Amino acid sequence: MIRVLLADDENLIRSALAALLALEEDLEVVAQAASGAEALAMARAHTPDVAVLDLQMPDRDGISVAGELATVLPGCAVVIVTGHGRAGHLKRALEAGVRGFLPKTVSAPVLTDVVRTVHRGGRYVDPELAAEAISAGDSPLTPREADVLELAAGGAPVEEIAARAHLSPGTVRNHLSSAAGKLGAANRHVAVEVARRHGWI
Repeated sequence: MIRVLLADDENLIRSALAALLALEEDLEVVAQAASGAEALAMARAHTPDVAVLDLQMPDRDGISVAGELATVLPGCAVVIVTGHGRAGHLKRALEAGVRGFLPKTVSAPVLTDVVRTVHRGGRYVDPELAAEAISAGDSPLTPREADVLELAAGGAPVEEIAARAHLSPGTVRNHLSSAAGKLGAANRHVAVEVARRHGWI
């Protein structure tokens, strides 16, 4: 039996996925979660073999959850499903150790095959997303610029971003200015939009 954890903040989608996976004789949904924090708690409690995570959840994205799972539960393979995959998301996911990456538009047989594939140690990336990632190129942002830009996404003031990133306000301003310049954005709000559109944050 392959033990599966499902995490998606949309109850209807999560329930539908659970019902689909339950039809398979070799798959068992052992836990469900509606947020990244809950997914990590459920993973610790139930030690699944495979975690199927939504890319975007209210508290944190599936990629950061995958990175943490790699530390706390290294035997658990992660599959990311997304309604809006971008090339940058795919690259970040692979760097975090994600073994499967697919859009929510895939069929149930594809999803179940992917769960089995990653459980055996294989990988699966949606071909269309893979082609996009190859043509899109790498993010021009440094990891620190991306972090600061992500913290700025909610409109937080520089002082708050500085406190959360453990940086001085001047350093935060420099990172935001540099990121905006690299992205050809007039200000940090536009920079956030550009970076999000490409999946760089």
